Amino acid sequence: MPVPQTEPRTDPETTRHFAYPVSLELGGRGALVVGELAVAHGKAEALADAGATVTVVAEGPAGILDRLERDGRMTVRRRWFAPDDLDGMFLCVAASPDPVERAAIHREARARQVLVNVMDDPAHCDFAAPAVVRRGDLAIAVSTGGRSPALASRLREQLEGRYGPEWAALLDLLAEVRAQTIAALPDVGERIRRWRGALRLDELEALLRDGRQEEARRRLLDRLTARDADGEGGGA
Repeated sequence: MPVPQTEPRTDPETTRHFAYPVSLELGGRGALVVGELAVAHGKAEALADAGATVTVVAEGPAGILDRLERDGRMTVRRRWFAPDDLDGMFLCVAASPDPVERAAIHREARARQVLVNVMDDPAHCDFAAPAVVRRGDLAIAVSTGGRSPALASRLREQLEGRYGPEWAALLDLLAEVRAQTIAALPDVGERIRRWRGALRLDELEALLRDGRQEEARRRLLDRLTARDADGEGGGA
């Protein structure tokens, strides 16, 4: 994917940065993680979990690099960054205490049309990695436009407490019921209206938390297929 060749941002702080949220498909694509801080913050594991083919270039921390080598999903090179490490990569996450090194990584990545995030250096980032709560295929992301990672982390902790493991089961249930009923509800407007009436999240969450999955499925299906289905909620 070509990356526009632009200079680091110099626009006023009032400009909204990283304002267009996306979810990247990284399956089978090359991802480079550079520097000890990026390794210590789990960037390699997160990218590997997303399906990327990960290469780690760092001199430490030794214990974490040992674990990553045992993981088997990534290549580990125990040395400092060289520009040709970026060859063939789709994305790079890097960290360095040296601003000259950070600028050099950004420059080499942009020259190769590689998306780059230099940690704690928004001027040398093409994207910001949000704080994420994952429950199965459900991902709840918090972004502050790079202005306060601490706030994003704190909000993620609160969301982790609010949205428990039952939400993974809830998403699976909704996907199954949607696939089961979509042919019977071919009109998009009608389908959205019915889902708005049927999707009572508090009830479904409580049922799934209690292990009553079949009851949750039955109630949802009954409301979706009722002759007088109506109400408010969200389309599916």
